[in-house]
Amino acid sequence: MITRPAFILLGTGTSAGIPVIGCDCRVCTSGDPRDARLRTAAAIRYVDAAGHPRTILIDASPDLRQQALRHRIDRCDAVIFTHNHVDHTFGLDETRRFNALMRSPIDIYADPHTLEHLHRVYRHIFRKEQNVNDSFVATLIPHVLDVGMAQTIHNLRFEPVRLLHGRLPVLGFRIDVVDGAGDVVPDPPAPFPLAYCTDVSAIPPETWPRLAGLRTLVLDMLRYRSHPTHLTVDEAIGTAEQIAATNTWFIHMTHEILHAELDAALPPGMRLGHDGLVLSDES
Repeated sequence: MITRPAFILLGTGTSAGIPVIGCDCRVCTSGDPRDARLRTAAAIRYVDAAGHPRTILIDASPDLRQQALRHRIDRCDAVIFTHNHVDHTFGLDETRRFNALMRSPIDIYADPHTLEHLHRVYRHIFRKEQNVNDSFVATLIPHVLDVGMAQTIHNLRFEPVRLLHGRLPVLGFRIDVVDGAGDVVPDPPAPFPLAYCTDVSAIPPETWPRLAGLRTLVLDMLRYRSHPTHLTVDEAIGTAEQIAATNTWFIHMTHEILHAELDAALPPGMRLGHDGLVLSDES
């Protein structure tokens, strides 16, 4: 059984981040630190069944360096990617520092479309032998993810589930705790079982059963107005009501959402996430 689990919201903002460059709206100028949002990403910290500390990242945002410094992240055992967009992948180069600290390569997991993107953008990492200079780059071991094929990493089971980000199929993850035999622990420590579903506008029929019985749901909620690739406030609330997790936390919010105003108006069991929020058995 794992111990001391902590699911950290490293960032809860959109691709522009908040404050938005050149904007003086009430959210971008807010004095509430919960209205300052780095690009959306998460980290899971825990001690595995063998007593080893572990940190797994979900996505590598362009703000990864700042997020790692803020939370004193000094190791990375794996990076799990939801999709290939810039605001979820352009921090990958920062993982080279974790290589140096741990003196070991880092496993990365993504669907084929995202892996192709990473190999193209980070050619200097994956084709290091072709670099003009022998420079310091990350050492990464890619693994392919497919929907329905769960991946166990240091006593956590990541089950990729299909989500739709507009017309783009992306991955969400159901995360369960497993024992030494690889079986799901029936009564795991909070916040598990947890589903992480960012950048979603629709949930396909086959995915709904995989989101049943959750203690924690982390779900996309972009803004009040409609958007072709993200859930609106009302759509996110409706989706959360159908999934019926014990606790739901909303992420990936624009500068249209003032934290204190909307958070107070949400239904019971639903809250707005914010940068630095730690979900654990104490939260």
